[in-house]
Amino acid sequence: MVIGNPGSAARGNPAGEADRAWIEREQDQARAWEAIGARYDEAFPHKDGQLAMVRTMLELMPPGARVLDIGSGTGLPTARQLTAAGCRVTCLDISPRMLGIAEQNVPEAEFVLGDVMDLSADGPGFEAVTAFFVLLHLPREKVRTALGLIGEVLVPGGWFAVAMVEGDVDDVPITFLDSRIRVTGILRDDLRTLLSESGFAVEHERVLSYAPETSSAKPEIQMFFLCHKADERS
Repeated sequence: MVIGNPGSAARGNPAGEADRAWIEREQDQARAWEAIGARYDEAFPHKDGQLAMVRTMLELMPPGARVLDIGSGTGLPTARQLTAAGCRVTCLDISPRMLGIAEQNVPEAEFVLGDVMDLSADGPGFEAVTAFFVLLHLPREKVRTALGLIGEVLVPGGWFAVAMVEGDVDDVPITFLDSRIRVTGILRDDLRTLLSESGFAVEHERVLSYAPETSSAKPEIQMFFLCHKADERS
């Protein structure tokens, strides 16, 4: 797996105007998460859907599985849950501050500063990838691209756990925990179709209503999907 700096997904080509705009966009997103830091866990302390999906995934993976946690944030609860189960975890995030917090919370993991759009299949693959509430920070057209890249870093028969917030918006700016970020919402049927078209077969699905512990974030419908890499599994 090769990762560049946040927003550097020019794929080895000289940066044109569109590439520069994307880099600036992702750097703005990273700065927002730098400001949010540990406040995220304070606003979203209950992660029952996330914990349950990882428990199910752990039952399906071999001992000591290699897992990539995309948008790992503070490392809680996913990276800690995975390392406690004996997995070899790589935490990927665009925010140095978030990675610093995660390193304190889950010192057993490996930490990589980078962007999901810079994933590369170079090197050994992962038995599983988790992406909880991170793809919603991409424009809808890039969500499809990101799913393809995730499929490339998974081993044959690998597992993918993903969560999104249900909605019908595409790359809109919002104020979230007093910071300005851009988000995308996808309707559940559309997300299911997108996963299928990206080569994933949905095995488990759960939808929850969630009310954050702060007025700085709105209530939301959370969607959790556990999939396997359909084209590689008999």
